[in-house]
Amino acid sequence: MLAWPGGKRAALFLSVDVDAETAWTDDDPARTDHLVSLSFGGYEGRVGTAKMLDLFRQLGLTATFFVPGWVAEAYPAMCEAILRDGHEIGHHGYHHLRPDPGSPWIEAEMARGFDALKRRLGVVPVGYRAPGGEFCEAQRAALVRHGLKYSSSFRDDVRPYRHLLRDGSAGAVELPVSANFDDWMLGLTARFSPRSVMAPHDVLGMWRDELDEIVDWGAMLTTVLHPQVSGRPGRLRLLRAFLGQAAARGDVWIAPGREIAAHFASAEAASK
Repeated sequence: MLAWPGGKRAALFLSVDVDAETAWTDDDPARTDHLVSLSFGGYEGRVGTAKMLDLFRQLGLTATFFVPGWVAEAYPAMCEAILRDGHEIGHHGYHHLRPDPGSPWIEAEMARGFDALKRRLGVVPVGYRAPGGEFCEAQRAALVRHGLKYSSSFRDDVRPYRHLLRDGSAGAVELPVSANFDDWMLGLTARFSPRSVMAPHDVLGMWRDELDEIVDWGAMLTTVLHPQVSGRPGRLRLLRAFLGQAAARGDVWIAPGREIAAHFASAEAASK
């Protein structure tokens, strides 16, 4: 079993998806004219991301922010603030288009995303999260072709592992997502869905229990936070309580994806 640095008992991959308006237009470009729907995403540039950066600064935590290329172009000052605080920026497509099997835009989303992050921010990302939480074999191969070191997209484990391509060759490292830590599913009632919002105290209890069990397992927990959800007042208070408690434990390594993936790769190489 993978041992964590510094004698820590578990790892917490602190990650944020900064989708802005692309979260609302990715599967329906006609929504570009639905201005109130788009304003949910606009909250990230106006308020939400800055509030989350303030919180991470207060707690002394470093995170990974997965940023679509379109967002880097539309909100360069917001993205520059992420970098100034020492956080990692990961690849999240260009316009947050889901890489379903047979999708014609897989290569374009990869190339345009890289171009925008490099041109606007000077960043060459090493990590990737699939937009819309979906993946396919062509996308798995594209990560290797573009030199990405890790993905954080799958929901099939509680520890890092390495992908294998269909030809048996090694793929990227996977830092699996913890399904119960996707704040979109817990803290936002979509305008196009009857899904209800969970009360913050219920979410906090669930998160505490899961972290306790993850520590007992010696495993890893991965967040999927969105500033248009967790950057709002009540949800930010929830996040502050959880992360404050996680950091205060002293036995959880809280780190960005690049560090966790590099740690896994080093341990993998040492075991051969």
